[in-house]
Amino acid sequence: MFKILKSLSKSLIGHKSTPAAPAKPGSLLDKVNKNAPAPAPKSAAPKTAEELCEVTAKMSKPDIQARIKLLYRRYNHSAGSLDAKIRDEAETMLNAIVDVREKHFGEL
Repeated sequence: MFKILKSLSKSLIGHKSTPAAPAKPGSLLDKVNKNAPAPAPKSAAPKTAEELCEVTAKMSKPDIQARIKLLYRRYNHSAGSLDAKIRDEAETMLNAIVDVREKHFGEL
């Protein structure tokens, strides 16, 4: 089942949503955004699949399996979201889950 999920997610990676048109200067959106706090800077190094899934080397196989189950339930549900940002995050996490599962439990 994970192989199917992985191949589906790979086929959908190329489809990105189009960006929204920029707001007019002086609009209400600019006024709101000017008062908003600045976004936190993203870290330069991308996280590994284990870091994303919060799996450590000290965890036993049943603990890893339970963690993967929990994350899969959470992000599989989010994969059907209408919000593109949530869908992208879910896709990233589902790919990480597949990688961790294959690493610790072997190929499907």
